[in-house]
Amino acid sequence: MKRNVYIIGLIILTFFVISFLTNIIGPLVPDIIDSYDLSLTVVALLPFAFFIAYGVMSIPSGMLVERFGEKTIMVIAFFVSFLGALLFAWSPKFEMYLVSLFLIGSGMAMLQVAINPLLRVAGGEEHFAFNSVIGQLFFGLASFLSPLVYSYLVLNIGREGAEDNFLLNTLSGLVPANLPWISLYWVFAIVSLIMVFIIGMTRFPKVELKEDEKVGALQTHLDLLKRPMVILYFLGIFAYVGTEQGVANWISEFLQTYHGVNPQTDGASTVSLFWGLMTAGTVLGLILLKFVDSRKVLIGFTLAAMVCLGVALFSSKSIAMIAFPLVGFFASVMWSIIISLALNSVATHHGSFSGILVTGIAGGAILPLIVGWLGDLLGLRMGMLFLFLSLGYILSIGFWSKPLINNEIIGQKKNEAGA
Repeated sequence: MKRNVYIIGLIILTFFVISFLTNIIGPLVPDIIDSYDLSLTVVALLPFAFFIAYGVMSIPSGMLVERFGEKTIMVIAFFVSFLGALLFAWSPKFEMYLVSLFLIGSGMAMLQVAINPLLRVAGGEEHFAFNSVIGQLFFGLASFLSPLVYSYLVLNIGREGAEDNFLLNTLSGLVPANLPWISLYWVFAIVSLIMVFIIGMTRFPKVELKEDEKVGALQTHLDLLKRPMVILYFLGIFAYVGTEQGVANWISEFLQTYHGVNPQTDGASTVSLFWGLMTAGTVLGLILLKFVDSRKVLIGFTLAAMVCLGVALFSSKSIAMIAFPLVGFFASVMWSIIISLALNSVATHHGSFSGILVTGIAGGAILPLIVGWLGDLLGLRMGMLFLFLSLGYILSIGFWSKPLINNEIIGQKKNEAGA
């Protein structure tokens, strides 16, 4: 199959934009609390609004892609994201922010469903795994960069001499002087609109979904949900995304509350490093999985993440600013291993099972909300201790999972060949 390099590049760009828009809430939390005078529970409604959209939209999006095609759904997804960002940028009220994040989250859920089959066709099946990894690396790069873009904008909009910079000068005329962080949503609106035009003008290859990529009928989903193993793996994804967001969304607020760290500088850079090390951990994880059983990798990395989270919560400022990013490093392998263990545990209906698993991204809505609620009652440090429960569940997967097919290990392959 001839590779379509342009389409591959467009999909990788889409991965980048999805992440750029998705993982910015955490660095903004202290500013949002100050801007709207919110409790921790109420501010946690923001990631709730974003990630609950995944729970609502993932399976319907798969059905829409099958009916209307990848290009149409991707255009609609970015247009929905554009509307969401524009609504809040134009009317920066807290209630509008909730609506905005739900719309952006809906668009991102639609994109996640559409791009993987498209990547398989554009890049060729034999290159699919490699191209998926490249996509995830760019996803991580965007998560690393978005907090730095936030820092740049809030520190420079309105400062003396900024009028010589076209971007800063334009944004300063669009956002309230006391809410410079709102400028990010003008940037998101512009980026989303550009993507609408780029995708709209692109000729897409025809995608024939393989049987294990098809979403399947409602009855197939219901039959799968009757199987305890399906529920257990769904809870694994729910726990992972909830943990990831439960850490990332509260890092900056935690450092400000307990260590007096400026959220617009050191707080944002710590969150940026969290995502950066998560990307680096993904690369290390890929190498380890060639030599070690994935369940052992999951157990080892999860235990290390638990140790780092405990150190971050109860150590000094300087150590916490290192330990929080290390949680990201050790969490890096969890998503891919849980997904692969799950899909390798069933012989059929992989597409429907994938839809159920992706719905587990709604964990990113629920767990940060629980952390915020407990934070209001007991303090944020005690609230974040709740994440040890979700990490404990992820750890358990390494012990009880029994996939039909294990990951291929280089040493084993040689031994089998010799035998």
